Amino acid sequence: MRNKLSGSTLPEWQRSRSIQIQVDGKAIEAFEGETVAAALLASGIHTFRLSRKYQEPRGLYCGMGICYECLVTVNGTHAVQACLTPVAEGMQVETCREWEL
Repeated sequence: MRNKLSGSTLPEWQRSRSIQIQVDGKAIEAFEGETVAAALLASGIHTFRLSRKYQEPRGLYCGMGICYECLVTVNGTHAVQACLTPVAEGMQVETCREWEL
């Protein structure tokens, strides 16, 4: 049985140039043009921060900058929205640090 989505009518999809970013001290692959949130999710990282009161995991929720659930630390800057921030070569991302600072 042929997959309906694999027909020749679909455009070919290619990712842009591969780059590396550091997440909690570990190098992960990301692609130019994608957001920090996309890179984290693609690498299997789903917890971006912990809630203040109960220390419950938070991650990508709205994906468009309204909810502020995806806050991370980027290159030392605290409370950056991962869903709106594009990746850059050598970027340093830290998760779950918002209440340590």
